[in-house]
Amino acid sequence: MLTCWDEFFPLNRNLVVGWRSLIVTKPARLSRDRFSLRIEQDKSVRVPFEDIAVIVLDHNQIMLTHPVLTACSEYGIAVFSTNDAHQPAGVFTPFLTHSRATRFLRLQMGMKKPLTKQIWAAIIRTKIINQAYCLDLAERRGGQHLRTLAEKVRSGDSTMMESRAACFHFSRLFGHRFTRSSETWINAALNYGYAIVRGAITRGLVAHGFFPSLGLHHASEQNAFNLADDIIEPFRPMVDLHVATHVPEEDRLLAVADKAALVSLLNTDIQMPQGLMSALSAIEQSIESLARAMEYQSVKLLELPKLVGLEPHQQEE
Repeated sequence: MLTCWDEFFPLNRNLVVGWRSLIVTKPARLSRDRFSLRIEQDKSVRVPFEDIAVIVLDHNQIMLTHPVLTACSEYGIAVFSTNDAHQPAGVFTPFLTHSRATRFLRLQMGMKKPLTKQIWAAIIRTKIINQAYCLDLAERRGGQHLRTLAEKVRSGDSTMMESRAACFHFSRLFGHRFTRSSETWINAALNYGYAIVRGAITRGLVAHGFFPSLGLHHASEQNAFNLADDIIEPFRPMVDLHVATHVPEEDRLLAVADKAALVSLLNTDIQMPQGLMSALSAIEQSIESLARAMEYQSVKLLELPKLVGLEPHQQEE
């Protein structure tokens, strides 16, 4: 059962396990058992640490031991905690695991403005194109208009195409009355999905030696994940598409199955220059390409994802 990579499935009614992802939604005790994570609930199960990328702790009566956190650091596992609204509120990531962290810090701090603006424009252009594919795949009109806006993106997005595209995209996807501030299932699902992808990006940035607080466009002194908020932009339409195609008939709270499906988006097929791969692998590839673009001062080395649907990635034999 633990070798199935394609979908979430229950080990018991309180624990949902998927492709390198765990969501714990009921009281539990997590401890280390050599090379595996032991989860004790009604029954005790073990999951190899090397099979885990993400753990979501979604209950206020979950206990975990210090060796579990140490193992998560050693294996590069992102651990999410949730707040009273059951939305991801914090993420634990390994600290300075890359041997060239200082070198990457110098690269980030020494980036020239023209290159920074070119990279940000490429990110926004890709985001808008993916929003167009999102509308197409969701069978909504307006994809061609978004592609036209993408062509108008200039260095640093000086023409503000991102905000114009976002307004158009959400109105076509969820209706003209939709607002991101309303307390609805749609917004709860969007926030949950974005938070999971953001945490996975933060995990990848730290693993590659980046300092997530130093962003390209985002630069808030109160945001420890500015760079993650830059990288996430072209991945957001993947979450948008899933939410748009899974809206319940009646507005309600997010269910465990909803959250599991949103976490499983990390195993959704994404098109990269190297071919189809999981979203989690695409995140890694995008971050690696950003490192090359910064080191060799060329935006042409940046590789970003293309939305192709919501098919789960098939692991090679």
